[in-house]
Amino acid sequence: MCSLCNPRLSSSRVRYARLALAGPVSGVDANLAVRQLTRGMRRMLLVASGLVFLAGVPLFVGTEQTDRYFAWTVLPPITAAFLGASYWASWIFELAAARQRIWARARVAVPAVLIFTTLTMVVTLVYLDRFHLSSPEPWARFVTWSWLAIYLGVPVTLGFLLVRQFREPGSDPPRIAPIPVGLRWLSAGQAGIMLVAGVALLLNPAFASWLWPWKLTALTARAVGAWLVGFGVAAAHATVEGDFDRIRIGLVTYVSLGALQLLALARYPSALQWARPVSWIYVGFLLSILGLGVVGLLLSARSRSR
Repeated sequence: MCSLCNPRLSSSRVRYARLALAGPVSGVDANLAVRQLTRGMRRMLLVASGLVFLAGVPLFVGTEQTDRYFAWTVLPPITAAFLGASYWASWIFELAAARQRIWARARVAVPAVLIFTTLTMVVTLVYLDRFHLSSPEPWARFVTWSWLAIYLGVPVTLGFLLVRQFREPGSDPPRIAPIPVGLRWLSAGQAGIMLVAGVALLLNPAFASWLWPWKLTALTARAVGAWLVGFGVAAAHATVEGDFDRIRIGLVTYVSLGALQLLALARYPSALQWARPVSWIYVGFLLSILGLGVVGLLLSARSRSR
């Protein structure tokens, strides 16, 4: 049904267009304006996107040389590929968020990034003796000290900028492209699985022996757990937002995450124990992430064309 045949949807779109174009006008309530993404938050997201892209290079490309080019030695190589795929998906997430003008279209990325960086900072401090702080390899030593500075600084800076973002005047635009109930249930289920698995790995890395399809060390189990919680928070946040216009950057990220993780799996298929059901569940879960992202983008494009 076209929007002209639906007066409520049509009026909502018109009101949204007026709000998006509205600026600070004397005598007009500031709450009528759409809340914008602050300059500080945009810059933080741009910087963070560049950092996570660089972090993904030695992990996804140099998966078997992390002893020379990364902050710690990641074994087996499929774990490095998993972490690299996650960093590159996050690069797309943060870069897409930084390109938005309206806060409601970017915010699905911010709490997830804040929680992930905080958890990774804690994991780093717990296992600091495993890091290449005194490595004979100059590049590994440089990467390690940079890693430490970044994960000590980013959570604090991002938290401060988030508080300032909340104080930005204005309000959210109306929801104009509701997500179908079925997709929201699927997203909620995926969020729940990632959050439960991530918290389990963070609290007790020994759970990886039956929860994960390949072997993880205590450090890598908690590193993987931090990523699962971060993406789980993003999926839960997108479910709550419930509008394609607000989560489009998340859908693009979902496609990239699913595709990159499947590519990592294709590079090291022998690392998985295929006789265990958890290996097939893992593949199915990745396909569901990729599928949700693709279907969501198609439905989102259809909603924009109406």
